[in-house]
Amino acid sequence: MEKRLSNKIAIITGGSDGIGKATAERFAAEGATVIIWNRTPTTGEAVAKEIGGEFMKVNTAVFAEVEEATRKVIEKHGRIDILVNNAGITRDATIKKMTPELWQEVIDVNLTGVFNCCKCVSAIMVEKGWGRILNASSVVGLYGNFGQTNYVATKAGIIGMTKTLAKELGRKGVTVNAVAPGFILTNMVRKMPTEVLDSMKAKVPEQRLGEPEEVAGLYAYLASDEAAYINGATISIDGGLTI
Repeated sequence: MEKRLSNKIAIITGGSDGIGKATAERFAAEGATVIIWNRTPTTGEAVAKEIGGEFMKVNTAVFAEVEEATRKVIEKHGRIDILVNNAGITRDATIKKMTPELWQEVIDVNLTGVFNCCKCVSAIMVEKGWGRILNASSVVGLYGNFGQTNYVATKAGIIGMTKTLAKELGRKGVTVNAVAPGFILTNMVRKMPTEVLDSMKAKVPEQRLGEPEEVAGLYAYLASDEAAYINGATISIDGGLTI
């Protein structure tokens, strides 16, 4: 039986840890050629080797780097079928304590980085008449979160960008969707104090945190032919946190 993403060329930004790593592993298992774009090569190269994929050192916040990386992928593979804009950072502070530098750093990576990748890669997808762009938002982009003005602004911005690009690109054979995870048990979250983790679980109807692999499964579906009529959606994957 043919795998869901057989012969697809997929770029995953920030694919070296957490949800990005799980998505890279799932896409590879589904038959895709996975190319990880990351600012730091240490972990990215290791994950790429583990899944039989490729690694490219790219700072997605810098348009010229994204443009050059896109060109190199096309030179080697001839096309790009899937783009997962997963790369993101947090620099939390209340508005009173948030500096312009903390604001701008998060905007540059989480929002401008997504624009840069969509701008460069969508042109290739339109030329080929097929593509899947998947953007990492968050439930906080829908409902806000104390001490995260910068992060929430980017995740809400991604939802708006997703809807607009879906309208622009849908007629060209390219769908654009966003995924909004809730509390996901990444390595970073696992390091939190037990009482914090327990309080997070208590807010979720399922009384547990999500696994990165569960988010990766949603990405795999949205990247496939099965999801051809889903476009411009923001899908929450949060165990019922936001109901």
